[in-house]
Amino acid sequence: MDPREPPRHLCAPEADLTRSLDEDSMVDGPLISADGLHSAIRREFQTLPTYCQAALLSVLHVVYVVLSILVAVVCILKGDSVDQCDSVLQSVGAVGAIVFGKVFLWVLVLLFSVCTKYHHRQARSRGYLKFYRRMQEVIHMPLVFHSGGNALLLWILAANLKQELRMYLVLAVLVVELLVAVPCLMYYTVKVVQFNGERAAPDVSQEELLRNFSVTSVPTETGFRDGSNLAEVVDKQADLIEYLKQHNTLLSRRLLSLTAQH
Repeated sequence: MDPREPPRHLCAPEADLTRSLDEDSMVDGPLISADGLHSAIRREFQTLPTYCQAALLSVLHVVYVVLSILVAVVCILKGDSVDQCDSVLQSVGAVGAIVFGKVFLWVLVLLFSVCTKYHHRQARSRGYLKFYRRMQEVIHMPLVFHSGGNALLLWILAANLKQELRMYLVLAVLVVELLVAVPCLMYYTVKVVQFNGERAAPDVSQEELLRNFSVTSVPTETGFRDGSNLAEVVDKQADLIEYLKQHNTLLSRRLLSLTAQH
């Protein structure tokens, strides 16, 4: 070795020196705690306003059925107040009033279903995939039952039946709809209120916390397993990828804002 040659550690490339300086600057910069970042993301929780609509729709459904029973009993089944009913209902008639009220109620249920789907899709895009899948069938049930009730009412009104028998069948359909749709709406209202009260983190964040604090490591299903539904796995992965993209964007914004505050 030539004594005039300088030591190798003094002849490091310029790229290595630049990289070490960049790493030192990153280390010396303001550090953002995980708790601070998590609390910033937690403040982004958005509640679902659809529980008010579900409760209001339940009340309207009960009021409609009660009024329909009163109109049917007073104006048709008893027949003592036919003149008074004709003067109040005019050319619509008792049956027409019940049918028009049913159509109006069905339109409200349809609007509720469309609005609820929109808000739940927004919740799915924010990472609440389990809640979205758990409530997906509950959202459709009121509209399905009301649509089936409309079909039965059309069949009853079109059939050549006696007026009293026809009215009894119409009231039976309305009561069955009430006993099925209102409990479904109340169940949905309770679940949404619980969801808004918990203000839980997205599903991915909850799974990360469980993995970090769990004593025993539980294997998670990240791919296709024998006996599992391939379409469901692909759907879950698509939802997860969509959420992770938005989650990364949110993390970048929060990192920039918290770095600027420090």
